[in-house]
Amino acid sequence: MWRGATASICSKLLLSSRAACCRPSDTVSGFHVLSSPVINDILPKGALFSAQFNSSSVAGSWKLGPTPTSHGLDVDSPVEVPFLRSPIATFLASKQLLKASDSALHYGRCYWELSKAKLSMLVVATSGAGFVLGSGTVIDLVGLCCTCVGTMTVAAAANSLNQVFEVHNDAKMKRTRNRPLPSGRLSVPHAVAWASSVGVGGTVLLASKTNLLAAGLAASNLALYAFVYTPLKQIHPVNTWVGAVVGAIPPLLGWAAATGEISPNGLILPAALYFWQIPHFMALAYFCRSDYAAGGFKMFSLYDASGWRTSLVSLRNCLYLFPAGYLAYHWGVTSGWFAVESSILTGCMTAAAVAFVLDRTPKKARRMFHASLIYLPVFMAGLLLHRLPNEQEAQLADSGDSHGRLLSASEARVEEAGGGGVLRGPMRARQRGDRPLPPVAYASAAPFPFLPAPLYAPPDP
Repeated sequence: MWRGATASICSKLLLSSRAACCRPSDTVSGFHVLSSPVINDILPKGALFSAQFNSSSVAGSWKLGPTPTSHGLDVDSPVEVPFLRSPIATFLASKQLLKASDSALHYGRCYWELSKAKLSMLVVATSGAGFVLGSGTVIDLVGLCCTCVGTMTVAAAANSLNQVFEVHNDAKMKRTRNRPLPSGRLSVPHAVAWASSVGVGGTVLLASKTNLLAAGLAASNLALYAFVYTPLKQIHPVNTWVGAVVGAIPPLLGWAAATGEISPNGLILPAALYFWQIPHFMALAYFCRSDYAAGGFKMFSLYDASGWRTSLVSLRNCLYLFPAGYLAYHWGVTSGWFAVESSILTGCMTAAAVAFVLDRTPKKARRMFHASLIYLPVFMAGLLLHRLPNEQEAQLADSGDSHGRLLSASEARVEEAGGGGVLRGPMRARQRGDRPLPPVAYASAAPFPFLPAPLYAPPDP
């Protein structure tokens, strides 16, 4: 009798429980069958806990075991109320999924900050602009995408290694102390593994999908930034000029990926980037002098208390940007409109530099810094808007269409004579309809006669 009373009390307690994991399908005779967290803790893992009772009797029997349960039951029939393993398994699986999602978000955020993603995207923009400038009338979109992805990964690797080497310096600066490594959100070996994997992957992508020249430029730039510029920041103020060289290489990389060579036309955007970076970083280093001093970096502005030399260096390099638009027009890279627009744009940035010279305060330095941030995207947009197709690339494409195959860049592309766009070598002979000379004739006139003679492609009959 006491066993029946005990079973009755337990049944009523279970049927009147209000736990959070109730399912609408577990309703029997107006009662909600609920699974209590307390009962879940009592249950052994992997077991099925069920209660059997009859609607006309309060006596129930309890059993443990992996018994399957049916849900299609009548009101007056013996009912088996299950506390199934599936809700528990679903809860655990969702908990594991949530944990994995949080972990992915954490590492994704750390990789984003470690790679300096915004700066890397600016590097990708300059590389893509160089690729477009080096293309002919038709732009190879697949090659452009591969160039951008490869540049992004290599830039991410370089920025990550930069933070690995400067972890102790970053911890001393307000601007950088919350980065993943100084804050302890990521370990140094983890960061090195990340940088190595993306750096090698990006270089291999460029080598396989573009050419070895572009891959070599990417690898060289990574080494120059991580192993020369980064330690030099703590040794000598010349680091700013070395960093400007690092920033000028990506557009040259894009040009090389599109053309397979380095030519004077391809140096316009790299030169503009080089001279742009000097006033940009001089202004930044001036209004962040205290931060750089706390971090132990040897910036030029720290040795110029009055700011006079820093402002003059900024102004001088702004003036160096004026010829860029005229050279782009003279060498056939852009139309004449770009020369006018570039001069106006450079004049605005120069005005900000003059204001910095006249009033050497952090406020004026910050204003010049913001002017430089506006200058670069507008300059590149104008360059792309007014660009003229690369004549050599277009002629190579036309030659490939008319003769059924393309000569490589080293075979068919030669220097222009007097800037007039007149080609030498087999390409010129084909245009005139003359029979090309033997390859020895061109090798003897080459500026480097010790190089092997170019391959000879006889005309089609």
